[in-house]
Amino acid sequence: MTKKYVAFLLPALLAGSAYAQKQTEFTAYEQKIPGSDIIFKMVPIKGGEFMIGSPASEKGRATDEGPQKKVKLEPFWMGATEVSFDAYDFYADPDKEKDLPDGMTRPSPPYIDLTLGMGKSGGFPANSMSQYGALMYCKWLYKKTGVFYRLPTEAEWEYACRAGSTTAYPFGADSTKLSDYAWFGGNSDFKYHKIGEKKPNAWGLYDMLGNVAEWTLDQYDETYLSKISGSEPSNKPTAKNPRTLKGGSYADPAGRVRSAVRIKSNMDWNRRDPQIPRSYWWNADSPFVGFRLVRPVKQPSPEEVEQFFADYVDKFKGAR
Repeated sequence: MTKKYVAFLLPALLAGSAYAQKQTEFTAYEQKIPGSDIIFKMVPIKGGEFMIGSPASEKGRATDEGPQKKVKLEPFWMGATEVSFDAYDFYADPDKEKDLPDGMTRPSPPYIDLTLGMGKSGGFPANSMSQYGALMYCKWLYKKTGVFYRLPTEAEWEYACRAGSTTAYPFGADSTKLSDYAWFGGNSDFKYHKIGEKKPNAWGLYDMLGNVAEWTLDQYDETYLSKISGSEPSNKPTAKNPRTLKGGSYADPAGRVRSAVRIKSNMDWNRRDPQIPRSYWWNADSPFVGFRLVRPVKQPSPEEVEQFFADYVDKFKGAR
Protein backbone atom coordinates (compact mmCIF):
# COMPACT_ATOMS: atom_id res chain seq x y z
CA MET A 1 0.00 0.00 0.00
CA THR A 2 1.51 3.33 -1.08
CA LYS A 3 2.02 6.29 1.27
CA LYS A 4 -0.21 8.39 -0.98
CA TYR A 5 -3.00 5.84 -0.75
CA VAL A 6 -2.68 5.63 3.04
CA ALA A 7 -2.68 9.42 3.36
CA PHE A 8 -5.81 9.69 1.25
CA LEU A 9 -7.64 6.87 3.01
CA LEU A 10 -6.67 7.78 6.57
CA PRO A 11 -9.50 10.30 7.23
CA ALA A 12 -12.10 7.80 6.03
CA LEU A 13 -10.53 5.02 8.06
CA LEU A 14 -10.51 7.16 11.18
CA ALA A 15 -14.13 8.09 10.60
CA GLY A 16 -14.99 4.45 10.04
CA SER A 17 -13.08 3.43 13.17
CA ALA A 18 -14.85 6.06 15.26
CA TYR A 19 -18.15 4.88 13.92
CA ALA A 20 -17.26 1.25 14.60
CA GLN A 21 -16.45 2.13 18.22
CA LYS A 22 -19.92 3.63 18.56
CA GLN A 23 -21.39 0.54 16.92
CA THR A 24 -20.72 -1.58 20.03
CA GLU A 25 -24.05 -3.39 19.78
CA PHE A 26 -25.10 -5.59 16.93
CA THR A 27 -28.06 -3.42 15.96
CA ALA A 28 -29.51 -1.74 12.90
CA TYR A 29 -27.82 1.49 11.86
CA GLU A 30 -27.86 4.08 9.10
CA GLN A 31 -24.86 4.82 6.89
CA LYS A 32 -24.52 8.28 5.36
CA ILE A 33 -22.51 8.75 2.18
CA PRO A 34 -20.08 11.66 2.77
CA GLY A 35 -20.70 14.67 0.58
CA SER A 36 -24.35 13.78 0.03
CA ASP A 37 -27.65 13.55 1.85
CA ILE A 38 -27.97 9.86 0.94
CA ILE A 39 -28.54 7.48 3.87
CA PHE A 40 -29.17 3.74 3.76
CA LYS A 41 -30.17 1.34 6.52
CA MET A 42 -28.21 -1.78 7.48
CA VAL A 43 -29.96 -4.63 9.31
CA PRO A 44 -28.17 -7.07 11.66
CA ILE A 45 -28.31 -10.71 10.57
CA LYS A 46 -27.37 -13.07 13.37
CA GLY A 47 -25.11 -15.97 12.47
CA GLY A 48 -26.35 -19.54 12.49
CA GLU A 49 -26.95 -22.73 10.55
CA PHE A 50 -29.46 -23.37 7.78
CA MET A 51 -30.21 -25.70 4.89
CA ILE A 52 -29.18 -24.10 1.62
CA GLY A 53 -31.06 -25.16 -1.49
CA SER A 54 -34.47 -26.76 -1.87
CA PRO A 55 -35.89 -30.23 -1.24
CA ALA A 56 -36.68 -32.40 -4.24
CA SER A 57 -40.38 -32.08 -3.40
CA GLU A 58 -40.48 -28.26 -3.75
CA LYS A 59 -42.73 -27.08 -6.57
CA GLY A 60 -40.79 -25.45 -9.39
CA ARG A 61 -37.44 -26.74 -8.15
CA ALA A 62 -34.52 -26.73 -10.61
CA THR A 63 -31.71 -29.29 -10.52
CA ASP A 64 -29.10 -26.68 -9.53
CA GLU A 65 -30.95 -26.08 -6.23
CA GLY A 66 -29.73 -29.30 -4.70
CA PRO A 67 -28.79 -31.32 -2.93
CA GLN A 68 -29.66 -29.39 0.22
CA LYS A 69 -26.73 -28.88 2.57
CA LYS A 70 -26.44 -27.59 6.14
CA VAL A 71 -24.02 -24.68 6.34
CA LYS A 72 -22.98 -22.25 9.06
CA LEU A 73 -22.53 -18.50 8.73
CA GLU A 74 -21.04 -15.76 10.89
CA PRO A 75 -23.15 -12.66 11.67
CA PHE A 76 -23.24 -9.74 9.26
CA TRP A 77 -25.23 -6.65 8.41
CA MET A 78 -27.26 -6.51 5.20
CA GLY A 79 -28.91 -3.60 3.44
CA ALA A 80 -32.57 -3.34 4.34
CA THR A 81 -33.26 -2.61 0.68
CA GLU A 82 -31.63 -2.96 -2.68
CA VAL A 83 -29.17 -0.17 -3.44
CA SER A 84 -31.16 2.75 -4.83
CA PHE A 85 -30.51 4.45 -8.13
CA ASP A 86 -29.82 7.68 -6.24
CA ALA A 87 -27.12 6.03 -4.11
CA TYR A 88 -25.46 4.39 -7.12
CA ASP A 89 -25.77 7.42 -9.40
CA PHE A 90 -24.03 9.64 -6.85
CA TYR A 91 -20.90 7.59 -7.56
CA ALA A 92 -21.47 7.25 -11.30
CA ASP A 93 -22.33 10.87 -12.14
CA PRO A 94 -19.37 13.30 -12.25
CA ASP A 95 -21.76 16.20 -11.69
CA LYS A 96 -22.67 14.71 -8.28
CA GLU A 97 -19.50 12.98 -7.09
CA LYS A 98 -16.96 15.77 -7.43
CA ASP A 99 -14.40 14.28 -5.03
CA LEU A 100 -13.68 10.91 -6.63
CA PRO A 101 -11.04 9.06 -4.57
CA ASP A 102 -7.62 8.48 -6.11
CA GLY A 103 -7.40 5.33 -8.16
CA MET A 104 -11.16 5.14 -8.76
CA THR A 105 -12.88 5.24 -12.14
CA ARG A 106 -16.52 5.75 -13.02
CA PRO A 107 -18.83 3.54 -15.05
CA SER A 108 -18.76 4.02 -18.79
CA PRO A 109 -21.47 6.47 -19.94
CA PRO A 110 -24.68 4.61 -20.80
CA TYR A 111 -25.39 4.35 -24.52
CA ILE A 112 -29.15 3.86 -24.12
CA ASP A 113 -31.66 4.56 -21.35
CA LEU A 114 -30.70 1.56 -19.22
CA THR A 115 -33.88 1.91 -17.16
CA LEU A 116 -36.03 1.61 -20.31
CA GLY A 117 -38.15 4.44 -18.95
CA MET A 118 -39.12 2.60 -15.77
CA GLY A 119 -37.86 5.26 -13.37
CA LYS A 120 -34.61 6.52 -11.87
CA SER A 121 -34.29 8.84 -8.88
CA GLY A 122 -36.75 9.00 -6.03
CA GLY A 123 -36.42 5.50 -4.62
CA PHE A 124 -36.12 3.16 -7.59
CA PRO A 125 -33.51 0.38 -7.45
CA ALA A 126 -30.16 0.75 -9.15
CA ASN A 127 -30.15 -1.55 -12.15
CA SER A 128 -28.38 -2.67 -15.30
CA MET A 129 -24.86 -2.77 -13.86
CA SER A 130 -22.51 -5.73 -14.23
CA GLN A 131 -21.26 -7.51 -11.13
CA TYR A 132 -18.00 -5.64 -11.74
CA GLY A 133 -19.87 -2.35 -11.53
CA ALA A 134 -21.57 -3.40 -8.28
CA LEU A 135 -18.23 -4.34 -6.74
CA MET A 136 -16.61 -1.11 -7.87
CA TYR A 137 -19.40 0.71 -6.06
CA CYS A 138 -18.45 -1.23 -2.91
CA LYS A 139 -14.82 -0.23 -3.39
CA TRP A 140 -15.78 3.42 -3.81
CA LEU A 141 -18.01 3.26 -0.74
CA TYR A 142 -15.13 1.85 1.33
CA LYS A 143 -12.87 4.71 0.26
CA LYS A 144 -15.59 7.24 1.09
CA THR A 145 -16.61 5.85 4.50
CA GLY A 146 -13.71 3.71 5.76
CA VAL A 147 -16.23 0.87 6.25
CA PHE A 148 -15.87 -2.31 4.20
CA TYR A 149 -19.00 -3.22 2.27
CA ARG A 150 -19.29 -5.99 -0.31
CA LEU A 151 -21.80 -8.19 -2.10
CA PRO A 152 -23.23 -11.13 -0.14
CA THR A 153 -22.13 -14.65 -0.86
CA GLU A 154 -24.84 -16.85 -2.29
CA ALA A 155 -25.16 -18.60 1.08
CA GLU A 156 -25.43 -15.31 3.00
CA TRP A 157 -28.07 -14.06 0.61
CA GLU A 158 -30.27 -17.17 0.88
CA TYR A 159 -29.86 -17.33 4.66
CA ALA A 160 -30.98 -13.71 5.00
CA CYS A 161 -33.83 -14.17 2.55
CA ARG A 162 -35.21 -17.22 4.34
CA ALA A 163 -35.10 -15.41 7.70
CA GLY A 164 -35.45 -18.68 9.58
CA SER A 165 -37.98 -20.25 7.21
CA THR A 166 -37.62 -23.65 5.57
CA THR A 167 -40.40 -23.23 3.00
CA ALA A 168 -40.27 -22.16 -0.64
CA TYR A 169 -40.95 -18.55 0.34
CA PRO A 170 -39.98 -16.73 3.55
CA PHE A 171 -43.68 -16.46 4.44
CA GLY A 172 -44.63 -20.08 3.66
CA ALA A 173 -45.03 -22.66 0.92
CA ASP A 174 -48.03 -21.08 -0.81
CA SER A 175 -47.34 -18.44 -3.45
CA THR A 176 -50.77 -16.83 -3.06
CA LYS A 177 -49.30 -14.31 -0.56
CA LEU A 178 -46.36 -13.43 -2.81
CA SER A 179 -47.95 -10.16 -3.95
CA ASP A 180 -47.74 -8.89 -0.38
CA TYR A 181 -43.96 -9.29 -0.35
CA ALA A 182 -42.66 -9.02 -3.90
CA TRP A 183 -42.95 -7.38 -7.30
CA PHE A 184 -42.95 -10.26 -9.80
CA GLY A 185 -44.51 -11.19 -13.12
CA GLY A 186 -47.93 -11.59 -11.56
CA ASN A 187 -48.30 -8.02 -10.23
CA SER A 188 -45.48 -5.78 -11.51
CA ASP A 189 -46.90 -4.74 -14.89
CA PHE A 190 -43.45 -5.93 -16.06
CA LYS A 191 -41.49 -3.07 -14.57
CA TYR A 192 -39.54 -2.59 -11.35
CA HIS A 193 -40.95 -0.45 -8.56
CA LYS A 194 -39.64 1.78 -5.78
CA ILE A 195 -37.78 -0.11 -3.08
CA GLY A 196 -39.46 -0.92 0.22
CA GLU A 197 -43.07 -0.72 -0.94
CA LYS A 198 -43.89 -4.35 -0.08
CA LYS A 199 -43.81 -6.14 3.28
CA PRO A 200 -40.35 -7.07 4.65
CA ASN A 201 -39.40 -10.61 5.63
CA ALA A 202 -39.18 -11.63 9.29
CA TRP A 203 -35.71 -10.05 9.62
CA GLY A 204 -36.70 -6.66 8.22
CA LEU A 205 -35.37 -7.03 4.67
CA TYR A 206 -37.42 -5.63 1.78
CA ASP A 207 -37.65 -6.89 -1.81
CA MET A 208 -35.47 -9.95 -1.26
CA LEU A 209 -37.74 -11.64 -3.77
CA GLY A 210 -38.62 -9.92 -7.02
CA ASN A 211 -38.20 -6.29 -8.09
CA VAL A 212 -34.60 -6.68 -9.36
CA ALA A 213 -32.51 -9.84 -9.13
CA GLU A 214 -29.41 -9.34 -6.98
CA TRP A 215 -25.74 -10.03 -7.65
CA THR A 216 -23.82 -12.26 -5.25
CA LEU A 217 -20.05 -12.69 -4.96
CA ASP A 218 -20.04 -16.25 -6.22
CA GLN A 219 -19.11 -17.83 -9.51
CA TYR A 220 -22.06 -19.78 -10.87
CA ASP A 221 -21.62 -23.55 -10.89
CA GLU A 222 -24.59 -25.78 -11.63
CA THR A 223 -23.27 -28.43 -9.22
CA TYR A 224 -22.13 -25.99 -6.53
CA LEU A 225 -24.42 -27.27 -3.78
CA SER A 226 -23.07 -30.79 -4.15
CA LYS A 227 -19.57 -29.49 -3.38
CA ILE A 228 -20.09 -27.20 -0.39
CA SER A 229 -19.98 -28.02 3.31
CA GLY A 230 -19.16 -26.52 6.69
CA SER A 231 -18.79 -22.83 7.50
CA GLU A 232 -18.83 -19.72 5.33
CA PRO A 233 -19.23 -21.44 1.93
CA SER A 234 -18.49 -19.39 -1.17
CA ASN A 235 -17.44 -20.05 -4.74
CA LYS A 236 -14.60 -17.61 -5.41
CA PRO A 237 -14.61 -16.50 -9.05
CA THR A 238 -12.03 -17.84 -11.47
CA ALA A 239 -13.60 -16.22 -14.55
CA LYS A 240 -15.73 -13.16 -15.18
CA ASN A 241 -18.71 -15.23 -16.24
CA PRO A 242 -21.01 -16.74 -15.28
CA ARG A 243 -21.82 -15.34 -11.82
CA THR A 244 -24.74 -16.11 -9.53
CA LEU A 245 -27.73 -13.86 -8.88
CA LYS A 246 -30.56 -14.50 -6.45
CA GLY A 247 -34.13 -13.44 -5.79
CA GLY A 248 -35.71 -13.29 -9.22
CA SER A 249 -37.16 -10.11 -10.68
CA TYR A 250 -40.26 -8.21 -11.66
CA ALA A 251 -40.38 -10.18 -14.91
CA ASP A 252 -40.32 -13.67 -13.36
CA PRO A 253 -43.25 -15.97 -12.51
CA ALA A 254 -43.89 -16.93 -8.89
CA GLY A 255 -41.98 -20.19 -9.21
CA ARG A 256 -38.80 -18.33 -10.15
CA VAL A 257 -38.75 -15.96 -7.17
CA ARG A 258 -38.41 -18.63 -4.47
CA SER A 259 -35.66 -18.40 -1.84
CA ALA A 260 -33.60 -21.22 -3.36
CA VAL A 261 -33.71 -20.11 -7.01
CA ARG A 262 -30.26 -19.62 -8.55
CA ILE A 263 -29.75 -17.38 -11.59
CA LYS A 264 -26.85 -17.67 -14.01
CA SER A 265 -25.56 -14.42 -15.50
CA ASN A 266 -25.72 -14.21 -19.28
CA MET A 267 -23.23 -12.53 -21.63
CA ASP A 268 -26.15 -11.62 -23.91
CA TRP A 269 -26.96 -8.89 -21.37
CA ASN A 270 -24.10 -6.96 -23.00
CA ARG A 271 -24.86 -7.74 -26.62
CA ARG A 272 -26.01 -4.23 -27.64
CA ASP A 273 -22.93 -2.51 -26.23
CA PRO A 274 -21.55 -0.46 -29.17
CA GLN A 275 -18.40 0.72 -27.41
CA ILE A 276 -14.94 -0.41 -28.55
CA PRO A 277 -13.67 -2.06 -26.49
CA ARG A 278 -16.99 -3.18 -25.04
CA SER A 279 -17.75 -1.76 -21.63
CA TYR A 280 -17.26 -4.11 -18.68
CA TRP A 281 -19.50 -1.85 -16.58
CA TRP A 282 -22.99 -1.97 -18.02
CA ASN A 283 -25.55 -4.58 -19.00
CA ALA A 284 -27.66 -2.74 -21.55
CA ASP A 285 -30.39 -5.35 -21.59
CA SER A 286 -30.69 -6.13 -17.88
CA PRO A 287 -32.92 -3.58 -16.11
CA PHE A 288 -33.98 -6.61 -14.04
CA VAL A 289 -30.56 -6.78 -12.31
CA GLY A 290 -29.43 -4.86 -9.19
CA PHE A 291 -27.70 -5.52 -5.86
CA ARG A 292 -27.67 -4.95 -2.11
CA LEU A 293 -24.82 -4.53 0.36
CA VAL A 294 -23.35 -6.65 3.14
CA ARG A 295 -21.01 -5.53 5.92
CA PRO A 296 -19.13 -8.27 7.80
CA VAL A 297 -19.14 -7.82 11.59
CA LYS A 298 -15.43 -8.58 11.63
CA GLN A 299 -13.96 -5.82 9.48
CA PRO A 300 -10.87 -6.75 7.46
CA SER A 301 -7.63 -4.79 7.72
CA PRO A 302 -6.78 -2.24 4.99
CA GLU A 303 -4.34 -4.77 3.53
CA GLU A 304 -7.04 -7.46 3.48
CA VAL A 305 -9.50 -5.07 1.83
CA GLU A 306 -6.94 -4.23 -0.84
CA GLN A 307 -6.40 -7.96 -1.47
CA PHE A 308 -10.16 -8.58 -1.65
CA PHE A 309 -10.65 -6.03 -4.40
CA ALA A 310 -7.55 -7.32 -6.20
CA ASP A 311 -9.04 -10.83 -6.19
CA TYR A 312 -12.65 -9.96 -6.96
CA VAL A 313 -12.39 -6.79 -9.07
CA ASP A 314 -8.97 -5.91 -10.48
CA LYS A 315 -8.31 -9.45 -11.64
CA PHE A 316 -11.26 -9.32 -14.04
CA LYS A 317 -10.98 -5.74 -15.27
CA GLY A 318 -11.77 -5.66 -18.96
CA ALA A 319 -12.41 -9.40 -19.09
CA ARG A 320 -15.24 -10.77 -21.20
